[in-house]
Amino acid sequence: MDRSTRLFASTWNVGGVAPPDDLDLSDWLDTRNGTYDIYVLGYVVITKRAVTSTLMRHRLVDAWLVTKWHVRSVCRFQEVVPLRARNVLGADKNRIGMRWNELVRAALNRSSPSPSPGATGGGEKQKVHPVRDGAGGLQSRDFRCVVSKQMVGILLTVWVRGDLRRFVRRPSVSCVGCGVMGCLGNKGAVSVRFWLRDTSFCFVCCHLASGGREGDEAHRNADAAEILRRTSFPRRHCSSSSPSLASPHKILDHDRVILLGDLNYRISLPEAKTRLLVERHDWKTLLENDQLRGEVSSEGGTFKGWSEGAITFSPTYKYHRNSDAYYGCAQLGRKGDKLKRRAPAWCDRVLWRGAGLRQTRYDRCESRLSDHRPVRAAFSVEVDAPWNLNSLRSFFLSERFDDRAKGPADGLFLLREDDHTTTSARYAEDV
Repeated sequence: MDRSTRLFASTWNVGGVAPPDDLDLSDWLDTRNGTYDIYVLGYVVITKRAVTSTLMRHRLVDAWLVTKWHVRSVCRFQEVVPLRARNVLGADKNRIGMRWNELVRAALNRSSPSPSPGATGGGEKQKVHPVRDGAGGLQSRDFRCVVSKQMVGILLTVWVRGDLRRFVRRPSVSCVGCGVMGCLGNKGAVSVRFWLRDTSFCFVCCHLASGGREGDEAHRNADAAEILRRTSFPRRHCSSSSPSLASPHKILDHDRVILLGDLNYRISLPEAKTRLLVERHDWKTLLENDQLRGEVSSEGGTFKGWSEGAITFSPTYKYHRNSDAYYGCAQLGRKGDKLKRRAPAWCDRVLWRGAGLRQTRYDRCESRLSDHRPVRAAFSVEVDAPWNLNSLRSFFLSERFDDRAKGPADGLFLLREDDHTTTSARYAEDV
């Protein structure tokens, strides 16, 4: 038995910016006209510059090493930077990540009563504050964070509606660091998996190698391949009550997979031509030269077998902060811009794979907080749910069953895969 679930997925490279207290997230999260069932939010919360400056400030790495950034430095870096570096970086990353989680929680639960002054976060169980609409509807705006995992600058959080929380099972996380700074995790991926009813989900937030020079695309492809190869989740034996729920071990083993993040793929055109085409909104020509589109569509591509929605929005990188002008434009030229020019690109993307995923939107949000614009996607997701006594009883008493019972003369009754018979089914309290 299938049930449709509305899922929202978004990626945002916030560039190490701690969100202001009055930041309104309702537009980004699309909560003004109702909410989704599941929110998957991936961030880059600490930049490479922040990582290196922190390490130098605490004398955990020298300036020579920071300025090199090439493969020959890897061995020395891993020797020079002890485990204490992770603790030093942890203070900054956790502070920013926790602040984002607080704002998201407030935005998703805007209609819910505030917790009591004595309530604390962390490991304590949260109280449920269901909110029902004026027409007596059953939809609640009580959202729970079921998973929140951060690896240095990469943060992935998953939020579900309160009434769905009991159907989320076997959550697990996996982190993979890549690149020269891979030992600290400034590039790589955080992956989360869990079961929702009888369907396995995997969400992957990536931050791949940056750069628009020759050879940088190969580094991104290598990072992506390494993430897909090294990410793994613990195997668990199936219980006798749910023999079909074999725990997937790798990313691609799951039923529904969404990969998002600052993938850093660029447009393989000269900078001047890229800027001209962006001004003309010639997305077709730009996308024909988009590196990631090539990796998705070409045989042997790194992301062959993945899907992406139609891109009808402007490139999301690189902007002047608090501005709608791309970095390096003449109007906002600044000292040093000629040395740091970046051609506009669709660095921030959302990909998916697996049957039962139908994308219903793919766009960007216009927040000027960082030099990236957030990208968001919405999906209608089929979720397998077991037939139980209550759902069968509800179905047999429904009008849909009455109509079918009058059907074939020989009395044969068939349930086809394309029959949406679950709309009238009710679910038991315990599945």
